Amino acid sequence: MSVVNPQITDSVTQSSVQVVGSAPATAIATLTQVTSHAISLALENAVSQQQALNIIGNATVAAAVQQILAVGGRS
Repeated sequence: MSVVNPQITDSVTQSSVQVVGSAPATAIATLTQVTSHAISLALENAVSQQQALNIIGNATVAAAVQQILAVGGRS
């Protein structure tokens, strides 16, 4: 049986305690980053959808004006 130096076991124990102690803070930080990323993607999708709807709206108005002008020329 070999004897392990008490300084080594103390060092490993302190390292383990530090990792376990910082785990909740790391988990909260990761959760915050993931949530922020999800919200930013949702906002990016909303902006993209609004831009697409504006393009469709402009095309609709242009087509309606074209029809109005065509009818106005026939009378």
